[in-house]
Amino acid sequence: MLKRFETLYTGHVDLDNIGYGGTPVMQRHYPNEVLAGAHDKAEQVAKAVDRLGYYSFWTAEHHFQPEGYECLPNLLMLYVHLAHVTENVKLGCGFNITPMWHPLRLAEDFAVADILTGGRVIMGVGRGYHTREVETFGSPLLDQDANRDLFEEQVEILLKALREDRFSHHGKYYDLPPSPPVDYRGDPLEELSLVPRPTHPVECWQPIQGATERGLDFMVRHGLKGMTGGGVAASGIMLPVVEAWQAAHARAGRETQLGEDLSVGFHFYIADSQEEAIRRLTPYFQENIKMFGPLRLLRSLSDEQIENLKSTDTALADTTLPRLEDSVANGSVLCGTAEQIIERLHALEEEVPGLESITLGHPSGVTADEIIEQYQRFAEDVMPAFAGRTEAVGVGV
Repeated sequence: MLKRFETLYTGHVDLDNIGYGGTPVMQRHYPNEVLAGAHDKAEQVAKAVDRLGYYSFWTAEHHFQPEGYECLPNLLMLYVHLAHVTENVKLGCGFNITPMWHPLRLAEDFAVADILTGGRVIMGVGRGYHTREVETFGSPLLDQDANRDLFEEQVEILLKALREDRFSHHGKYYDLPPSPPVDYRGDPLEELSLVPRPTHPVECWQPIQGATERGLDFMVRHGLKGMTGGGVAASGIMLPVVEAWQAAHARAGRETQLGEDLSVGFHFYIADSQEEAIRRLTPYFQENIKMFGPLRLLRSLSDEQIENLKSTDTALADTTLPRLEDSVANGSVLCGTAEQIIERLHALEEEVPGLESITLGHPSGVTADEIIEQYQRFAEDVMPAFAGRTEAVGVGV
């Protein structure tokens, strides 16, 4: 049963000339004043969803994107600011890419943010998907096995540091504290303490992409919660992922309802008719395909389709590229009247009875005014259908 409505803004600027017939991704290059404006846009949206009673506001950590799609490199610094200009909304890290951090520095920064925001920041960790980002910071991504090994060790260290008064770790990538022990004030240094640690319970989330047994088992073993869907669910593959998540818990000896400890992400658009909603969202949907397709996050795309997305002419000529109408029909995008979206969400509750949270967002390029207008329509026209449930319309409501 749905209890929480969460929001996502990935840090995009207001893009121009969008869609399959618009400017190719790698031909975009915005000036610094436009790219920096993503922080003001984040503040505008955060204030709006706080006022409208949403449970949380999530953004994404990304780097080196003059194309303007994802322009927020430090979520924890941003959230300390946003906590001072909002009242209740929780602030979710979707996600801190651990291969671009030292795990102890990430743990320290999160602890400080937790203290300064009164516990309103939600930890999130991810492996990364931009080679330009991860490889530039000196960590592997092209080598997926090495990336997974590094990520898992980093998360283990991060959770030890956040949860334990004293800890040590001696693994493949990290030796903490160093061994053989270094001398500290005349004694061998054998343990560390994170100072300070968070003063509120730490809830940690991770995105689910491939849904491999190894990845899901790791999450379950460490008590991580999962997010799936959103901009990379254009092919409607959500239910098999949810079932794989439940199976991972069963392997660990834990019986769960289907969808428990998950948040499913949806792009959405509300209008007076479904035809109008599809017409308005289509250019943004297509831009999202252009952005994510070559990153291999849309698993339904063929190599030929991905190649065709690089050029305006070939993208327009390829009639097999994803259509918003199909994603609306298979339920992976919420697009239509408020009544149609309510109906779809009630059906989702029947399909996935343990699901308590959905995360609502928009594809790259949607303006701040349009994002806020859409969140307001959803809050006023859809959320009342779920009123009276714990956390349905904001923190402590």
